[in-house]
Amino acid sequence: MRLATLKRGGRDGTLVAVSADGARVAEVPGWPTLQMALDDWEAALPALRGAAIAAETGQGVAATDFAAPLPRAWQWLDGSAFPTHGELMQQAFNLPPIETDRPLMYQGLSHRFIPPTDDVPLPSEADGIDFEGEFGIVTGDVPMGCTAEAALAHIRLIVMINDWSLRAIAPVEMKTGFGWVRAKPACSVAPFAVTPEQLGDAWRNGRVHLPLTVEVNGQWFGSPVGDAMEFGFHELIAHAAHSRSLPAGTIIGSGTVSNAGHADVGSTCISERRAIEMIEHGALRTPFLSFGDRVAMRAGSGASPFGELDQRVASGIG
Repeated sequence: MRLATLKRGGRDGTLVAVSADGARVAEVPGWPTLQMALDDWEAALPALRGAAIAAETGQGVAATDFAAPLPRAWQWLDGSAFPTHGELMQQAFNLPPIETDRPLMYQGLSHRFIPPTDDVPLPSEADGIDFEGEFGIVTGDVPMGCTAEAALAHIRLIVMINDWSLRAIAPVEMKTGFGWVRAKPACSVAPFAVTPEQLGDAWRNGRVHLPLTVEVNGQWFGSPVGDAMEFGFHELIAHAAHSRSLPAGTIIGSGTVSNAGHADVGSTCISERRAIEMIEHGALRTPFLSFGDRVAMRAGSGASPFGELDQRVASGIG
C-alpha cells in the first residue's frame, strides 16, 4: 500500500490510500489520520486495504494537495548510517574519528514536517543552507529493549526525507556537546509513505535498495543507493529502544545517503560534495543554497514509489 495525507481536515490532515500510478486517492473510512491508523494498525488494516483497492480500481479521485504523510509526529530520530559520508567529512576537514561501535543518532524537531512541494522558509543564506537526501521508516509501538531481529516487524511504512541543515551553525552547536537545535530546521517528506511489501525486492535486510536522485536547479547532483547503510533500520530501532519504548508514529532516518563510488554516483548533500572538493582540489567550489534555489528528490530508476520532493528555498523573514 501507499498512503498519504491531504492538506485538509485539521492539523493532522486527512489520510488517503494512493493508486500505484499516484493519480487517484481514496479516503480511509473510520481512520481520518495516519497517526490514528498507526496507533491501532491491525484494526486499521482492513480499511486501509479497502481504500487502496478503491484507489486502484478507479473509485478514487485526483488529488495534488499533499501534506507530509505525518504532518507532525511524536518523535523524529535521525541516524548517520552511511560510513562513506562520515569518512569523507573527517578526511576533508581533519575531524577526529568518532570512536564507537554503536549507530550515530540524534533527536530532532518533530512537531512539523514540510509538505513535498511547499516552499521551505529559512532565516538567512548566511547560515549555510544545505539539503540531505535520506530514506526513513515509520514505526508502530516498539517496546523498550526490542532486539534488531524483532524490530523489523515494527516497521509500518517507509518514506523519503530531505533533512534540511544549516552548515554554518552546526559546528558551533556540535562543540557544545548538547546536540543540534538551530542547525536543524523542519524536514521535508515526500508525499507517499509505502508499506515494506510495496517495495518488493527493493526492501531487504532493513535497507532500501534504490537510488535516491537529487537535482539542484534542474541539474543532476547525485544518485547514491540506499543499501550501503552500516546499520539497517531494524538495528537503528533497536539502538533507539535500548532504554525507552518508541511510540507508534516514530520516524527514524538513515542519514545522508552516500556511496563509496561518489565519483560516479554523486552525493545527496552539498557538504559531502564540498568535502570531496577539498580532498581532490584543496578548495571548496560548490556554494550552499540561496533563496530561490530549487531542490528535487526522487527514488528509483522509474516512477518514484514515494512520489517526488520539489521545493524552493525561501526567505522566512518578513
